[in-house]
Amino acid sequence: MVFGSIISSPRATLSLQQALHLANVYLENARNAIDPSIALVLCHDTELSLSQVKRAAKHAEDTTMHEGIASVYTELGELLNIHGRKSEAQAFYKKSVKWGGHIPDPNRPAAPSRPTSAALSTKGALHLTDPPLDNPSPPPSDLSPHKQSPTITASATMAKHIFPGNVHPPTISFHPPEPDSRLIGTHQLAHCLRLLQADIEPDDILDPPTRAWLLTTKNEQDEQDRLKTLATDVIRTFKRDEFKDAKSVTEVVLLAPVLDREDFRYLVKEFYSGIDQSGLLDVHQLEGLARLIHGAGSGDLDSDDLVKVLTLLSTRLRDTHQQSTHHLYQLTLAVSHVLDAMADASVKGLNREKIHEPLSSYLDELKQSSDPYLVYQAAYACQALLCVPDDESLWQATLRRTGKVIQGVSGLVSAAKELDLNGFLEGLTKIQEGVVGAGEIVRVVKTAYKGAVSLGESGQGFLECLQEGLGFHRKCAWYTALQGADALIRGGSFVEFKRLVCEAPCRRDVAFQWGVCQRLGEIAVNSDWNGEVRRSAIAFLGKIYQDDATWGDQTNVKRWILSILTQLTLVPGGEIQFAETQLQELGKNGDTKKQELYRLCRENGPGSHPFKVFSSEIGSPSLLDRVQERPDVEGNLRQMRRQRLKEREKVVYIPPQAKAGLQASDDVRFPLLEKVDEFLTSEQQVFLLLGDSGAGKSTFNREFECHLWRAYKKGGTIPLHINLPAIDKPEQDMIPKHLRRCAFSEPQIRELKLHHSFILICDGYDESQQTNNLYTSNGLNQPGEWSAKMVISCRSEYLGVDYRDRFQPGDRNDRSETTLLQEAAITPFSVTQVQDYITQYVAVHRPLWGADEYEKALNLIPSLKELVKNPFLMSLSLEVLPRMVDPGQDLSTTRITRMALYDQFIEHWMERGKKRLGERKLSPQASAAFESLSDEGFTRNGIDYLKRLSVAIYKEQGGQPIVTYSRYKDDKSWKAPFFSREEETQILREVCPLVRNGNQHRFIHRSLLEYGVALAIFDPQEWKSKSTSEALSGRRKSVTSIMSSDEQDAMEENPNVGKKEPVLNSPLVWRRFMNAPSVIQFLEERVHQEPLFKQQLLDYIEESKKDKKWRIAAANAMTVLVRADVQFNHADLRDIQVPHADLRHGMFDSVQFQGADLRHVDLRGAWLRRSNLSKAQMANAQFGELPLMQEERVTACVYSPNGKTLSLGLYNFKICVYSTSDWETLWTSESHSGRVWRIVYSPDGNQIVSSSDDRTVRIWNIQTGDCLHVFDGSDGIWDVAYSLQGDFIAFAGRDKRVKLWDVRSRECRHIWIGHTDIVRGVAYSPNGNQIASCSDDKTLRLWSTDTIECLHVLRGHDERMTSVVYSPQGDQVASASDDKTVRLWDVSTGECQHILAGHTGFIWSITHSPNGKQLASASHDKTVRLWDTASRDNTVRLWDASTGVCIQTLNGHSGLVLSVCLSPQGDKIASGSYDKTVRLWDVRAGTSTRHISTGHTSRVYQVKYSPKGDIVATCSKDKTIRLWEIQTGVCLQTLRGHTNEIFCIEFSPQRDQIATGSYDHTVRLWNVGTGACAHTLVGHSSWVKDVAYSPQGDQLASASDDKTVKLWDVMSGECHRTLTGHTNTVIGVIYSLNGIQVMSYSSDKTVRIWYVETGECNCTLRSHGYFNSRVYSPQSNQVATINDACTIRVWDIGTGECRHILIGHNARVVYVTYSPNGDRIVSGGVDGSMKIWDTKAGVCLCTLSGHSGEVNRIVYSSRGDLVVSASKDKSIRVWDVKSGQCRAVIQDFQDEINDISWVGSYDMNYLAVGCRDGVVGVWQMLVDGDRCGVSLRWKTSKGELDMTDATIHDAQGLSQLNRKLLMQRGAVGEPAHRLREAGKKVTTMVSVVSELKATCIPDKDAEIPSFTSSALAKELEQTFDQKFQQAKESLFQSVMAVVEKNMPGSE
Repeated sequence: MVFGSIISSPRATLSLQQALHLANVYLENARNAIDPSIALVLCHDTELSLSQVKRAAKHAEDTTMHEGIASVYTELGELLNIHGRKSEAQAFYKKSVKWGGHIPDPNRPAAPSRPTSAALSTKGALHLTDPPLDNPSPPPSDLSPHKQSPTITASATMAKHIFPGNVHPPTISFHPPEPDSRLIGTHQLAHCLRLLQADIEPDDILDPPTRAWLLTTKNEQDEQDRLKTLATDVIRTFKRDEFKDAKSVTEVVLLAPVLDREDFRYLVKEFYSGIDQSGLLDVHQLEGLARLIHGAGSGDLDSDDLVKVLTLLSTRLRDTHQQSTHHLYQLTLAVSHVLDAMADASVKGLNREKIHEPLSSYLDELKQSSDPYLVYQAAYACQALLCVPDDESLWQATLRRTGKVIQGVSGLVSAAKELDLNGFLEGLTKIQEGVVGAGEIVRVVKTAYKGAVSLGESGQGFLECLQEGLGFHRKCAWYTALQGADALIRGGSFVEFKRLVCEAPCRRDVAFQWGVCQRLGEIAVNSDWNGEVRRSAIAFLGKIYQDDATWGDQTNVKRWILSILTQLTLVPGGEIQFAETQLQELGKNGDTKKQELYRLCRENGPGSHPFKVFSSEIGSPSLLDRVQERPDVEGNLRQMRRQRLKEREKVVYIPPQAKAGLQASDDVRFPLLEKVDEFLTSEQQVFLLLGDSGAGKSTFNREFECHLWRAYKKGGTIPLHINLPAIDKPEQDMIPKHLRRCAFSEPQIRELKLHHSFILICDGYDESQQTNNLYTSNGLNQPGEWSAKMVISCRSEYLGVDYRDRFQPGDRNDRSETTLLQEAAITPFSVTQVQDYITQYVAVHRPLWGADEYEKALNLIPSLKELVKNPFLMSLSLEVLPRMVDPGQDLSTTRITRMALYDQFIEHWMERGKKRLGERKLSPQASAAFESLSDEGFTRNGIDYLKRLSVAIYKEQGGQPIVTYSRYKDDKSWKAPFFSREEETQILREVCPLVRNGNQHRFIHRSLLEYGVALAIFDPQEWKSKSTSEALSGRRKSVTSIMSSDEQDAMEENPNVGKKEPVLNSPLVWRRFMNAPSVIQFLEERVHQEPLFKQQLLDYIEESKKDKKWRIAAANAMTVLVRADVQFNHADLRDIQVPHADLRHGMFDSVQFQGADLRHVDLRGAWLRRSNLSKAQMANAQFGELPLMQEERVTACVYSPNGKTLSLGLYNFKICVYSTSDWETLWTSESHSGRVWRIVYSPDGNQIVSSSDDRTVRIWNIQTGDCLHVFDGSDGIWDVAYSLQGDFIAFAGRDKRVKLWDVRSRECRHIWIGHTDIVRGVAYSPNGNQIASCSDDKTLRLWSTDTIECLHVLRGHDERMTSVVYSPQGDQVASASDDKTVRLWDVSTGECQHILAGHTGFIWSITHSPNGKQLASASHDKTVRLWDTASRDNTVRLWDASTGVCIQTLNGHSGLVLSVCLSPQGDKIASGSYDKTVRLWDVRAGTSTRHISTGHTSRVYQVKYSPKGDIVATCSKDKTIRLWEIQTGVCLQTLRGHTNEIFCIEFSPQRDQIATGSYDHTVRLWNVGTGACAHTLVGHSSWVKDVAYSPQGDQLASASDDKTVKLWDVMSGECHRTLTGHTNTVIGVIYSLNGIQVMSYSSDKTVRIWYVETGECNCTLRSHGYFNSRVYSPQSNQVATINDACTIRVWDIGTGECRHILIGHNARVVYVTYSPNGDRIVSGGVDGSMKIWDTKAGVCLCTLSGHSGEVNRIVYSSRGDLVVSASKDKSIRVWDVKSGQCRAVIQDFQDEINDISWVGSYDMNYLAVGCRDGVVGVWQMLVDGDRCGVSLRWKTSKGELDMTDATIHDAQGLSQLNRKLLMQRGAVGEPAHRLREAGKKVTTMVSVVSELKATCIPDKDAEIPSFTSSALAKELEQTFDQKFQQAKESLFQSVMAVVEKNMPGSE
């Protein structure tokens, strides 16, 4: 039949004849449609089909085809005319004429709306006629379908004694059990649970014991939980049962109706797996699955569950074909139950192609089976399948069924739900009517209704008759009627069942009667029904057999009845006698033919597939018996629960916030508890909790355990808090070891392992010093192992680069396992959390202070705000603050450090312990020991005990914090002095902050152990005079030092007082602390607090020069000093021995490292300019990157699959291929004639393919460099991608298409069209099934390579997309865009998983790491970013692909980065840039847990000194203000609050406040001491460009882009006046020196001078160009301005007249400033020139030449004798005003200088510099008379290695790659020329000696660090006296030699 092939074929594949045929089919069915809306839809489909014909028929000369098209258009017009669509009909008539047709006569009678079954007369139409029916006469055409009568209308009658009444459904009752008692069987358990679930009222029919049990148990949640747990355990035991026999299946199915939904679905899943994984069909599990689904309650299963089960059964049905009919019968039965459930659940959208049609086909095949029972069951399944709607479209549904059938079904569903029998029967009637009248499209098979062939006349056999009587292809009423019958039987409603059978319109249907007989037989054989019911069922069968007039005379039904009755006579315990009697009676009934049938059936016996009644027999021992034999663990668990909850009573706890990972922003937070709760319900297995020391990890873990215990229910998941350091070797048997410590027996542990699941809360991974993956080493969730999820905590500083491998479940290289790990990092306390903590603390502990006093201290003490964001430090602060602050003390001047908090806490703890012991009654021995300790100084003895114990733990246990002490085992060990029973030891142990658990001892917090070691390394108390009594240590007078103020003064006057030589037993000598960041942090703070400790560390370094025994100490010392930001510029470090030191980002400018031992030293990002590394030992030194490759601008770079070669595409049209073993060039090609944009390796690595601007794509042999083929890319090719096998190449082009080319045939195989703009990126999925493309149209499209269709269109980027790449596993695709973001998309769903933001420029290239965990991106912002999984901020970034967090930003490129790739091993990154380099980065160097950059992260706009000159303030584009200590470079405060760039900053005259103006339209006033924001001045409507304080400091002026100047009151923050008049942006504002006037200048080419008092404009100075700068004269009587011209104008403020126009510059003037006395003006031009002018005469005094770029800043020295200028040539010059000579040049800058500031006095001058790249530096100006020099004081680091002019001559052990790297970074071979160049920087001997004196001899007022030896100063003075008269050059060189040899090693 053509019809079927047309329907199943796409229109595009049809021939012209088929397409016209299809149009006629649509037209025919449109005419037949009852519903007008359906008719119109079909008319539309007719038109669509004709469109396929017309395009081809236009060029064909087939007259018949044209006539056919015209005929269809005519018929369409007529049909639309009938439905009232006149205008549309006319349009179709016109089309008919166009194709040769005619317009019909309007007078012709209209065609009937519902044609008869006669064939259509339209030419070419498909002719379908009604198949023969039992009643062939069709109804009249004008008869409404609702008026047609069904074939059978009369109902049957049944004797009253058959099912005389309804009965209760059969149940099994048991005596209820006592609480916590053993159950006698699974039936009893099911009965109890059913009672608990049922809605039973007290007056319901229950026996008194059952009613009492029910009422009691409903009030006992524990007993309810016990029963539910038993049921769950039975199911779990069944899962573990290796042999799932029929009895165990019966037992779990018995429990199924009373299971929770989760357990029910778990059981279904188990059956599903058993069937799916079994080779031979497991009939028992199949029966179990069928029974389970058959009895499923509403909501027990989802639609997806049923579809999944159906798919499995359908597959097994296909695979079981040709096997035994018994298996097929069982499968078909199961399929029927699933389909019944799906129909009942209204499952819709069953996939027609994949499920519906194949299953229908399999069932249809079973119709030909020789087994009648199988044939019937297949027919039943077919009917069930027809009642599950598929996903067919509207027109398909219209072709398949009539509206009446659909109406009947929908009505039936609503009626059946409420068991309305009348409504049910009415629905069946409608279905029956629809079947009778549905012959036009679907064939209706013959059935044996009244008037059919009788038994006597039939020549058909039994099977053939049955096959004809069953419906396989259309919905029949009998199926629905049987479903209703089943519902009535289950409820015991036999009266209604009898009525349904007798009155159903389909009661004479063969299939219905067959099904009714089957159900009657099952009732009769089921012993659960009473005898009367069973006998009624047998009698009912007899009546159907006997009464041919009522029930018909179908042979197959008669045989089926006899078979059933015969089986009943064989069932033991059944109604055998009654069935036998009935059979005998039937044998006497009927004519000869029926007697013969009876004889044959009796001889043949029952059929092979009898009715099914499931046995309720279960095995012995049952599954429940096995469960109840298990040891009890709930008692122990209840005890553990009570203990844990009691421990957390009355504790201060603030729920922590967290972020996605270590590198994630603190601004994006989430509640940690919510995130962990989500983890517990997810598929993930390990939750890694990170945080700094004291961040609250352990506190959260304990609280989380209690949170889980509170929610725990019997049998649920058990929470276990495991203290990892307390477990010996937790990498093995961790859970059993912990449970044994909790007093669980071995049988209980086995029980817990077999039958329970856990949530493991593993605390202290770092403290246990683990490197193992505890999840995998303990085999969690492996077969036969513990079932558990893990929450594990670790300090962030403990982790390395690849830390996830220590926690990731499964294979570290298996990407599919990466989603099983989730991580979060605890964030510091917010302001709200701090306040909540204080409130709780005061309520719980009732300290000396109240909440208000604490909050006041936190607000006023500058350093405390940051400290208390750490929860542990918060607790310490609240405990010791009342002791640390004296009444009336000025808190704003108080500085508290972390170390000071610990100092005070320990003393307070010891004193509190002393007091407690003093109040206790002690034994005589203990009392004597206490008095002895008190006499010697109790607190000092206690601190000494703490130090000794901490050192012993580090020395003997490697820092493992828990000490296990056994009196008998450890009596002679190192532990005895700390834990023995001696009285003094016991007393000291009691007062020490230790906690004991059994025989284990540990500090109350890990940080106290680390503090103890740090205190042992340097204890300030030991430097006190021995005569200092203990009483003096009771309260310190300063929190910045442990010494008294007098002692500190004495120490400052004589730094050698109390100085001790290094001691050999210091922990610094025998242990490396580079990997102990918390200890290093304590020591770092000591360096800042105690000058003596700093000197001690310098002594260690000095001692290492002489003896290698000090080298560990020296390495520790160097590490601590560098961490403390001590800068070693100009130091003599020759011969030092510091192997393994961590010197990252250290400042070593001009340092002497000759002969130093620098093996394994980490020098990443270090500043080593002009340092001398000659003969230094540098084996295995780390620099964090590899040498770069110098090339033309690099547009593409890519590693080969094996990592042995690297190929580059260049801007100059070349391709270069390098060997990665030696980085030598293998070959270079110049064949391309345009820029090479992309290079891709073939999968085998033997070829590369390149695309170029020359519009070609070339394939190259990687070995020889030969061009193998050239593809024509005339449309322009942007990107290329190889397929997995290397046989295809995908092209992305300018023609908006993606093309697929065959590599071998060179033919284009496919073209994907969909993008609307240039396609810039293309990538193949790893499995080759997909191609991804990205485009300028801002979309990413995923294409199928199999079906050539677009699978997803991904939108989200705001700008064009530039690059796309798949993850190695193919589950994720990443896209890069000009919107400066990378997006990670889920391939299957098309959802965006992460947005990677951080680049500040367009992103050009992205690449995945080989394991898919990381992603690198390259950008125009000059960086490479590594994100934890290219653009215009010239960076490369590495991202985490699973969290979207940026791991690392790689800075170094000076041009945009166009391409980035990762090596196959994932350890190297190559990035190609427009700066003509390829940089190679070492990924293994990884990220630092230390936040290295202490400076700004973006350009610095302004630099200002405080009036006192001790602080320099900077403001930046990074939205922060930073305050720096001028001497040391320590960042004192970082002020945050502005929400956008900060342009200006100004100190108040009183020095206590600074004002800042920002792009966020606000001005903020900050307290310099506390860093608090005093006021936010809101009023401007645009960004604030400048701010200025009045001379008195009571008023502030602000200039804005909103064209106004506002005057603010500093005290109140209110705006007093708004000065309006400017017509454009106000660029700057400044007060006159007397404060009476304020001057503003604007882009409107005016300067306005305003009276402050009145706000009136005094005068307006107008210019012909835009003002770029202005400045008041010191006398406030003049203003100098510049504009876009080459002139400077000097104005008289009083008159507003222009006094002078200073002409002389040859280029635009950009900056101008007055001298301190106002008689000079210095100007700088865009051409780099500078001029000094006389302000009175208006003449140029001299020209200063030297800069090669624009001079953008100029400052005078305080005395006016020097001028300092900054230029865009990245240099600073110091000029002599009198001579105009350049005195010094500073060129140590990588980017432009934005601002400079000078502060100085007669003997101390400093220059602060702020740069575009965020670097801040301070240089000391050494001025002596007319001589000066410049020396770097300190500088912030940007994290880039700088080796400019460093000498590496004869450096030992330096690898060739590292040597090449250092040379590229500016290192040189010989040092001689550097000495000569350095000598020129100091012009006279006087300046040298002045510098040395200032540095060597400590000045009390100026904190200049001393040399390592005070004798050095004398030596230098003697040298000066002897050499003073010598010639200048020789004298200079000799002194410089001494300088270079003996410069200090401090800063």
